[in-house]
Amino acid sequence: MAKDNPRARRLGEQIQREMTELLRRDVKDERIGNVTITAVSVTGDLRTARVYYLVFGRDGPDPKVQRGLESAAGFLRNALSRSLMIRYTPTLSFELDTSIEHGVRLTQLIDSVNKPAAQAAGAAEDEGHVVDEGDPSPRER
Repeated sequence: MAKDNPRARRLGEQIQREMTELLRRDVKDERIGNVTITAVSVTGDLRTARVYYLVFGRDGPDPKVQRGLESAAGFLRNALSRSLMIRYTPTLSFELDTSIEHGVRLTQLIDSVNKPAAQAAGAAEDEGHVVDEGDPSPRER
């Protein structure tokens, strides 16, 4: 795993930077469009890289974008081999990044659990507590 291997982690970061630039500058495939590379995970042996991406303006998977990235994989790997100057360029595989959707879902679940608890706590505080209104003003006496 990349988190166990500092070299794999650094290579993943470098691949992410290079691929972002290559997709923006050199890839002319219309299927790819506005793709953002969010992360690259490189295996410990540095032979395989999983590229996580998001498509701007889309919430779910888009099969056209996936096919476009897979068809550009050879070109991207060749360009990476020239720019990275490493012995073996990793084989690229592409996967839609669902971590943001997963985080939003977890936040919604936490909020749904906390909301009834907060309402119950607010009701419990209101019961049994006397609000001190202070001394009446001289006119009220």
